[in-house]
Amino acid sequence: MTQQNFTGDIPNLHEVYKKHFRIGAAVNPFTLNTQSELLKHHFNSITAENEMKFENLQPVEGSYTFANADRLIDFASAHGMGVRGHTLVWHNQTPAWVFENKDGSAVDRETLLATMKAHIETVVSRYKGIVYAWDVVNEAVSDKSGELLRPSKWLDIAGEDFIAKAFEYAHEVDPKALLFYNDYNESVPEKRDKIYSLVRSLKEKGVPIHGVGLQAHWNLKHPSIDDIREAIERYASLGVKLHITELDVSVFEFEDRRTDLTEPHEAMLDQQAERYRQFFEIFKSYSEHIESVTFWGAADDYTWLDHFPVRNRKNWPFLFDEKHRPKQSFWNVIDAASS
Repeated sequence: MTQQNFTGDIPNLHEVYKKHFRIGAAVNPFTLNTQSELLKHHFNSITAENEMKFENLQPVEGSYTFANADRLIDFASAHGMGVRGHTLVWHNQTPAWVFENKDGSAVDRETLLATMKAHIETVVSRYKGIVYAWDVVNEAVSDKSGELLRPSKWLDIAGEDFIAKAFEYAHEVDPKALLFYNDYNESVPEKRDKIYSLVRSLKEKGVPIHGVGLQAHWNLKHPSIDDIREAIERYASLGVKLHITELDVSVFEFEDRRTDLTEPHEAMLDQQAERYRQFFEIFKSYSEHIESVTFWGAADDYTWLDHFPVRNRKNWPFLFDEKHRPKQSFWNVIDAASS
């Protein structure tokens, strides 16, 4: 695919916000090619979409595959970008061998923690001094009412302190890296309070956790501006740093499963642009706490939302369209910087 260059006289997004926070994008080997000009012009931080997840880095025990992750690191280094590492411990995209003995039975707690420690040591040490922040534990909080932690093999085998152990192991390897707990539905009041409780308990135990990652997979109506504001204030009250880690604004509400749209309605784009303005006005107003805002992609030609929650349904969640041209959402975000 030949990328088009629409960066000429367009304001540089990360320069516009340089007094407030970094501007990042999730990337993969494909978009490093197809979106390289856009990435170089507008972003000063990148995150691996999948290339630093457990199953990608160590699909087979003791056999590491760093080529794609290294390529991302090289791109960032060549263009003066920071790198957020994503993610060290997650219930998803972790190979079965991590949890199983050769005969298929479950490993014991000591074996699992040793595996976790070895993986974290290998990965974090490789990128020490390069990756400035890690999503150490991802999505460990339950969406189920009345349940704090999500059921997972990590929890079942190692117990709830697998979370603390992950932070401790990462900190031992790179004491200067910022370590984050990262989750979605982070602005939904019930889940917000669970995340708050988890992070508070970790801090009270002296666990080296430095921040909360708000994934911010939002849409045209949810969450409410009040809920976002309250979530930011609640997490900030813990004295931790905040990063917006996976921002996108779906043109569909989560329950909307229609598949008939081949392009977004004008009203959708207008609403999206207004939402983006509101979000960045909030981010800017809390920039003493928010140090980084990362989009989960860069332009509408590639987004994971094309396959979630409806597979093969096109979505248009970013500031730039499928040809990398700035949408009204982009101009609203630019305006928000000086409002």
